[in-house]
Amino acid sequence: MLSYQHAYHAGNLADVHKHALMAVLLDYMTRKDKPLSYMETHSGRGLYALDGAEAAKTGEAAAGITRAEAERWFAPDHPYSRALSAVRKAHGRAAYPGSPMLAATLLRPVDSLQLCELHPQEFAALKAAMVPHGGIFHQKDGLQMALAMCPPTPRRGVLLIDPSWEVKSDYDTVPTVLAQVSRKWNVGVIALWYPILAAQVPVAAAQRSMARGLVAAHPEALLSEVKFPPAREGHGMIGSGMFVLNPPWGLAEEAAQIERRFARL
Repeated sequence: MLSYQHAYHAGNLADVHKHALMAVLLDYMTRKDKPLSYMETHSGRGLYALDGAEAAKTGEAAAGITRAEAERWFAPDHPYSRALSAVRKAHGRAAYPGSPMLAATLLRPVDSLQLCELHPQEFAALKAAMVPHGGIFHQKDGLQMALAMCPPTPRRGVLLIDPSWEVKSDYDTVPTVLAQVSRKWNVGVIALWYPILAAQVPVAAAQRSMARGLVAAHPEALLSEVKFPPAREGHGMIGSGMFVLNPPWGLAEEAAQIERRFARL
């Protein structure tokens, strides 16, 4: 299915959770004087406008990044804050980086960037936004790309798996692919984002079962989950999960700090 477009949800509380952790992860990994590979399976368009019609329709950014900044969740020198400032300086105050733009802002010229997006319109927008930052773009199934390209060169690197979860079978397919990729690339930092769903959502049981299965299969991984109020009445997402294989030093502490912040919502 290709109906999902993240422009309606950019900058929401799930993005705040995911992007803050990814920013800290990349900031730490780029301190070492060795190149790294960065890959994404579901890139979206890379750059979003929080003053656009899509964001205005849902109001999710107002409850997410706008609130987080108003309440000063992150210090000015936090990697997430630094990336937001850099993107706004280049693209305007209403700009919000998707994870590809966030990564490009934090990566170095020596690092490689590979981005996959299947949706035709999103892929075109991704290329338009990201070509100035370099990288290689793939309009194909991201999970198949991950299996084909891992282990990458250089072997030191990060893979973000961030599907839309539109299809119930994703809750079986994605953990299987993650396990296959981790066997092929046992030194890779593999990050998986998933939604936490309200009980009345039809696939909520599948989501919970997947999370339990990931922990059982990879007990050494980092699991970070946060809960938050639904963005609007009847909205099914009530939280955000990040599951990270081979988490770098300091990420668990950052996750704990973010979780404490969400617990006060």
